[in-house]
Amino acid sequence: MFSLSEENYLKAIFHLERNYKGGVSTNALAEEMETKASSVTDMVKKLSEKNLVKYKKYQGVKLSKAGRKTALEVIRKHRLWEYFLVEKLNFSWDEVHDVAEELEHIKSDKLITELDKFLEYPRRDPHGDPIPDAQGNFVQTSKVLLSACKKSDLGKIVGVKDSSAAFLQYLDKLDIGLGSILEVRHIEDFDQSIELEVDSNTITLSHKTASNLYIQLE
Repeated sequence: MFSLSEENYLKAIFHLERNYKGGVSTNALAEEMETKASSVTDMVKKLSEKNLVKYKKYQGVKLSKAGRKTALEVIRKHRLWEYFLVEKLNFSWDEVHDVAEELEHIKSDKLITELDKFLEYPRRDPHGDPIPDAQGNFVQTSKVLLSACKKSDLGKIVGVKDSSAAFLQYLDKLDIGLGSILEVRHIEDFDQSIELEVDSNTITLSHKTASNLYIQLE
């Protein structure tokens, strides 16, 4: 059994490891957790003593095998709860993150096993992220950020990098979401804004918005 704070740190390290192959810096972890670097150092030492992370000063933090397993268990619960809230309780995709943040710490393997079964083993959450199975395995989709696309590229939206309520609500206003089919019509040299045809409608997205949308190219 691990504390809520310990689980949150492990989950944060898991997500950051994608961008820090040599080890996650304490400063990056402090920024992610919105806390002081000294607090991060104390927690990392505690996690290291429990053999959940590997830490060397000035070299960053890496999850151990046990730490990765725990992180994936928390992520699995979070994404299953998000799927449940959207599909069964009529929550919108911008409402579920904070609720799932609380539900992910429930300590009941049977509850999660039965939830997964009840939901018929979904593979992706409402934001397009893969849901790990009971063994921690998950299928990654080949995807790129819309901001990396070129003129005439065709594809569909398969995920979001920013899952904040504000961003998801903005996408709802634009009437675009997961599964939306798009074609890149023009990229503005001045500010890299992108003109798209999305589901037969023409819209222009800022570079910031395009940098937070994942696309599966055709």
